[in-house]
Amino acid sequence: MKNIAKEQRINEKINSKEVRVINSQGVQLGVLPTSEALRMARDEGCDLVEVSPNAMPPVCRIMDYGKFKYQQQKKSIEAKKKHGLGMMHIKEVKLRPRTDEHDLLIKINHIKRFLTHGDKAKINLMFRGREISNPAMGKGLLDKIIAEIQDIGVVENPPRMEGRNMIMLLAPKT
Repeated sequence: MKNIAKEQRINEKINSKEVRVINSQGVQLGVLPTSEALRMARDEGCDLVEVSPNAMPPVCRIMDYGKFKYQQQKKSIEAKKKHGLGMMHIKEVKLRPRTDEHDLLIKINHIKRFLTHGDKAKINLMFRGREISNPAMGKGLLDKIIAEIQDIGVVENPPRMEGRNMIMLLAPKT
């Protein structure tokens, strides 16, 4: 069916003397008085819906208006779902230079999951206190992550220092 505006006039709210009528099967019935078109719609157990109010005479369709509104709502919900699918998100993982081996493996599994779902992963390695004096320790941690994910991801932005943080961006392989 055609894309109809939010507020259509239906049944008695149609204020034209005569309308061009399309029945529920999509067949044009011609120009009829509004009262006759309303009677035909009621005989079919449907509503008379004004689909083109600016035409001369206005075009009306005989349809089940409740069912039509329901289908339009379902289409808009489906369009919203599909809209989010094509987008790539950036997921952030925060680490510390002294992160334990087991905790690091869990973080690597999170990163792998993000990359397999098609999202990018931003690794934020935070230095505190005297840890900043040994950035090589943090670089070694990030190199370990790179070695673990090299089969499913690539390094988009290599590790670099930004203040007290070392940041790296990983992207899924195409």
